[in-house]
Formats: sequence, structure tokens, C-alpha cells
Amino acid sequence: MSNHTAVITGSTAGLGAAFARQLAAQGYDLVLVARDGDRLRMQAESMSSQYGVGTSVIVADLVTDDGVAAVQERLADRAHPVHLLVNNAGHGLATDFIDSDLEDERKLLRLHVQTTLELSHTAATAMARRRGGRIINVASVAGYTPTGTYSAAKSWVINFSKGLHSQLRSRGVTVTALLPGLVRTEFHQRSGITVKAAKRWMWLDADDVVREALTANAQGAAICVPARSYQMLTAGLRFMPDSMVQWAVDKRTGDSGSGESAAPGVEYGTSADGTAEPTTEAINTVDAYKAAKAKSASKASKGRATPPPPPA
Repeated sequence: MSNHTAVITGSTAGLGAAFARQLAAQGYDLVLVARDGDRLRMQAESMSSQYGVGTSVIVADLVTDDGVAAVQERLADRAHPVHLLVNNAGHGLATDFIDSDLEDERKLLRLHVQTTLELSHTAATAMARRRGGRIINVASVAGYTPTGTYSAAKSWVINFSKGLHSQLRSRGVTVTALLPGLVRTEFHQRSGITVKAAKRWMWLDADDVVREALTANAQGAAICVPARSYQMLTAGLRFMPDSMVQWAVDKRTGDSGSGESAAPGVEYGTSADGTAEPTTEAINTVDAYKAAKAKSASKASKGRATPPPPPA
């Protein structure tokens, strides 16, 4: 058995599977969490035989109290401490808010916000008591864009993780929010989301994302934005008002409610002192936004023109 154990939620696909592979390769024993028991057990057997690490599974639906409680019980086990928690389980919705079923919206919020809070609380309490441990909460660059329920939930994850990192770092616990952009995984397909107008540079490899996340967490970082292109993009968002960010997203995706595809396709450069500066494409986006706004204002003004006086 290893001296270190990692709990990974949503472990059977995408980023979760990449976390499992890379942590097993580092010698971590794994506690794998997902809803699909058959797929989960196959993954556990594969990790054990390929890397020679200990594996266990928790078949749990993390939008239910019972499912969350099962994972909390393992996180709180003093006899078998957990050294790293990866809150990765998540999904998106393919419909706009008012077109979604309310129960589906509740489940999305439950999984991304409440479940992350509850599992982080249990893990952080145990880790702080031992004065050592690590938590990675998978968020998204969509958390920086006002594009719907998914981005709102990820915005919460980002700020929650930053606050928790600040509170716990003096107690030996590192909390890192991982903010990937578009990643080549099953996420969009399983959520029924069609990604529109995404450029090639916007797509990231899951193994690369996880490698950067584990490195950032080990180095004590509160935030990890994988890939230089997305680092410049998120840094540059401070140049844009929310209304322009929303306009750019709608213009490029054709759909404001498309989850992770909502990252605006605007690139930013970096000055000599490391400050993000808008590139030509970003400036063009701003100019196009201003032109569209001026055109709209002009039409509205014409519509309010004072009618001529009636004939005498």
C-alpha cells in the first residue's frame, strides 16, 4: 500500500480518468468515485494491474445526500487518511435556463456547488487536523463569463477555492481551483452540448490539463489556468465590461447557454512587465462591439424621432 491516497470523483472519464492515471503513476492509492459501478470496477482493476497501486471504489450519485455521505465517510476515516481530494464530477446542460427542467437545474447546482462544498469541508477538516493535505476543485474558464447556470456555478467554485486556499495554507493544506477551457473529453457529448465556432487552439488535451493542475497544486497555487492561450484570455477579461464579454460570447458561439463552450475567442498579448494587453483581435472585437451598439442606438433614436406637426 502507498503512503498516499487520493479520492477522485467522476473518475471514469475525461479529466477524472486522467487524474487517476497520473496519480497512480506517481504511486498514489486510489479511491475512485462514480455512478457507473461496472465501469468503475473495470477502471479500478486496470489501475491496480497497470500501476501496482491499491484501489477501492465508491459507487455513488453525488447529487444525492446518500451518495455524498458515502464519500464523506471515507474522507473522514482517521485510520486511512486521504491526502488528496479531486472534486471533478460535473455535467452541463444543453438548454437555456428557462428551457431547462427545474429539477435538472437543481441537480447541476447541487453537484457543482453543494457537493463540492460538503466534500471539501470534510476533507479540509481532516487535513487541517493532520496539518497536511491537498484539494483540487475542477472549475472552468467559463466561470469568468456571464453565460448561464454552469458558468455561475463554476464562478462559485473559483471564489470558494480561493477563499479556502487563503484560510488553510497556514495549516499545511493547499486548495487549487483548476480552470480548463475546452477539453477533448466526453463532457460535451454526455451533456448534449454542441460546441460552435471553437478554434483549434481552444481545445486542450486532458492529460496536459491534469499535469499542469497537479504541478500547480504541488507548488501551492490557488488557481491553475492550463495553456498559455487561456492564461492570456482570462487575464485580459478585465479589459472588458460584462456586456461586451456577453456580446463576444454570443457572437462566437451562437448560443449563450453552452457551458464550457462559452469561453470568448479573444486572444491577448503580454507586455514586457507581464501585464496582459489586448491584441489586434481583441481590439477588433471591442470596435465591432462599439459599432454594433452605436448602430442599435441609432435605430432606437430614429424610432423616437419627433413626428412633424399636423397641417394647419
